[in-house]
Amino acid sequence: MTFLGARSTTPPAVVLAGVPYDATSTFRSGSRQAPAAIRWASQSIEAYSPILGRDLADVFFADLGDVEVANLRPDQMVDAVRALVGQIAPASLPLLLGGEHTIVLGAVQALHRTHPDLAVVQIDAHTDLREEYEGQRLSHATVARRILDVLAPQSLVQLGIRAGTREEFELAGRLRHSAARIDVPGPTWAWLEQQPVHLSIDIDAIDPADAPGTGNPEPAGIPAGELLAFVRRLGSLRVVGLDVVEVSPPYDPSGRTAVLAATIVREAILALKGTA
Repeated sequence: MTFLGARSTTPPAVVLAGVPYDATSTFRSGSRQAPAAIRWASQSIEAYSPILGRDLADVFFADLGDVEVANLRPDQMVDAVRALVGQIAPASLPLLLGGEHTIVLGAVQALHRTHPDLAVVQIDAHTDLREEYEGQRLSHATVARRILDVLAPQSLVQLGIRAGTREEFELAGRLRHSAARIDVPGPTWAWLEQQPVHLSIDIDAIDPADAPGTGNPEPAGIPAGELLAFVRRLGSLRVVGLDVVEVSPPYDPSGRTAVLAATIVREAILALKGTA
């Protein structure tokens, strides 16, 4: 099954790929099932976005299916994602369906090769700035710290952040912006408009009332409507990469988290590549 509206064309404006990996998940694993669940959920939504006034039928985008990562170590998985994104970009916009948040590191590494001035916007409940977690330097809890091995702290913007260690929040104070709200200060947004941007959306940034199907839920999150409104603004940025991660289908029998993730994907594609 492919994502709603995907079709073969050369070159596609957007290329979707699933990364069904959750080997470092430490509380509630299951995000390896997310790419299939998001594709399934996409069949329940319309291709047309009435708010944007745009339709997936007018966008040429492809779905490559899933990368084979099931038996890989975290570093091998990151290498596989880096190679994949390097093949997709810059001809097409890579859009990854996770899977745990660690997958974003490979995407950032690949995009940074082409865009040395890359900015990363991380929408997430957690700072993910640990140097290591449970003896591992490469995991879902350290991915933002590993991104800082690639980018300068002023190149990272964090939104929705409401959980982390004292040390992580101290480090977050060195970033361009890190806050619990999704509002971006005017000067930061103006700076983002001048940069190539990779947007990483961890579904646990959203309040568990709207998105219960995630591995590490945190109360008092961003309402789903606010995140969707943010995604619809992406057209004013030069987004060169995107991911939606940490949907964990076993913890949401209703399927509404996957439906929300599919809606986020639709709105992102239409905001970036759709025509009114």
